[in-house]
Amino acid sequence: MAARNNSKGEGTEALIQLDGIHHVSATTADAARSVDFYARLLGLRLAKKTVSQDEPTVYHLLFGDEAGSPGTALTFFEYPEAARGVAGVGMVHRIVWCVATRDAMSFWYQRLSSAGVRAEVDDHGLTFEDPEGLRLEITVSDHGDGALPARHPEIPPACALQGLAGVRIFSADPETSERFLAETLMFTRSDEGFEARGPTRRSFVAYDELASPGRGGAGTVDHVAWTSEDQDIEAWQRRIAAVAAPTPVLERFYFRCVYFREPSDALFEIATRGPGVTVDEPLETLGDALSLPPMLEHRRREIEATLRPLSNPRRGWTAEN
Repeated sequence: MAARNNSKGEGTEALIQLDGIHHVSATTADAARSVDFYARLLGLRLAKKTVSQDEPTVYHLLFGDEAGSPGTALTFFEYPEAARGVAGVGMVHRIVWCVATRDAMSFWYQRLSSAGVRAEVDDHGLTFEDPEGLRLEITVSDHGDGALPARHPEIPPACALQGLAGVRIFSADPETSERFLAETLMFTRSDEGFEARGPTRRSFVAYDELASPGRGGAGTVDHVAWTSEDQDIEAWQRRIAAVAAPTPVLERFYFRCVYFREPSDALFEIATRGPGVTVDEPLETLGDALSLPPMLEHRRREIEATLRPLSNPRRGWTAEN
């Protein structure tokens, strides 16, 4: 699904459209509680246990499908002293997960309610909060086509979360942001808002008007990343540079990426599909041990001494599960 760049600046490059969300990254004050909620209750796989490459004493956890695939990944940076944040202008205020059927929605309502999590049905889907107030939603959608649902002994595969359908962002000027999505990022209008639809996946952004500022902290989203084909990342950096101020292309070992602010001030990232989270550990044992990129491996002893031990709940499951 190639599309020719016709924005200001780079007018001759052909790009593959962004293949939906790559990952969403948020902040937690309690990594163990996040593991319990997202891996045990929601059934996502803790597919990577690593650290922030900018602050190596900070846990960086990735929850996703069985392979930690782009399009299914929610990541958390742990700052144990972080106060509770509040979503405001330029911040994601809801992360939307997709399931395949209405029966799955009923399953999740019952599972959440049984765990003491208040779940409400609204016009969009089933909404609830994580223990730190991060607003989540489950909706019936085919956005998750191609996901490999994580195995969980209490969650039937047909009911498992299929990946990220989209995000909702607060904005004081939605029209300007929507124009940027359409003209620069090549999103298209959809029923939910504006959609990145690539070769294998699609994800949406919807803007909700709000004038008040927010405050980052535990239970808030830091950024949303969109999936680029590996060979396109430099071209995306040039395309965005024509209208905004992106970073250079950064090497994150698991992917390469570019960060930038869209017009509502939300922090976006474009990240490459590869090489992915299995580049340094096998699929079977993802998330069991602390993974460090090569540039940090020489500091392993120092880094491990600063982190609280964190176990992967899958270790206690039998092979049959």
